[in-house]
Amino acid sequence: MSKNILGIIPARMGSTRFPGKPLKYILNKPMIQWVYENAKKSKLLNDLIVATDSKEILNQVISFGGKALMTKETHSTGLDRVIEVSEIYNTFDHYINIQGDEPGIHPDTIDGIIKTLQNKANCEIATAAIQFTQWSNFINPHQVKVVFNSDHKALYFSRSAIPYRADEGNLKQSYKHLGIYGYTKNALCVIKELKTGSLESLEKLEQLRMLENGMNIFIYITQHDSVGVDTPEDIPRAETFLKLIM
Repeated sequence: MSKNILGIIPARMGSTRFPGKPLKYILNKPMIQWVYENAKKSKLLNDLIVATDSKEILNQVISFGGKALMTKETHSTGLDRVIEVSEIYNTFDHYINIQGDEPGIHPDTIDGIIKTLQNKANCEIATAAIQFTQWSNFINPHQVKVVFNSDHKALYFSRSAIPYRADEGNLKQSYKHLGIYGYTKNALCVIKELKTGSLESLEKLEQLRMLENGMNIFIYITQHDSVGVDTPEDIPRAETFLKLIM
């Protein structure tokens, strides 16, 4: 099993809904530090780096002992930043895209992604999902759903409540997608050349670009949920979540 795996945490200052988000404090430290330190607990990552467009974020990461790299300011997505880093650090076999706004990311989820990427035949991309436990979350368009086949190969991602069910109490086969991805080096080379797809434009989900172009995405089912921070109002929710898992 290859151990040549680089974890990349994209982090930018210019979030439309929450400017300066990576440096906002959650409990006793900046969000980017929570993400980095939790990812660092992975047993399978060979190295870990923050990819940023901000010297403030770069200096903050260095101040707590992390690694960081300045990337282009023109990137529109975290995936673009990951691709740039993969071209600079081009000796790695696999690259793990760890969201910079998920302070509660669990290292077991990262390791599960890595194992899926390495062990599933024809796997180009691996990502994670967890079963829904609350109906309100299942019907919330801000929580992305994924359906997959018996081999855990992704069939579709949507903001809609899929698969449809008339029974509100039944959440079997209802899974929330967690925004962490593992890529082979070749997959990133392919993705770089892909144009925005029609389904991606409708759902505003970039992973649909890969599905529309026939790429193989496999799902790791984790037991560890995560809380994303999109707006300032999400900070208290993240703090409550972190207190539960600390």
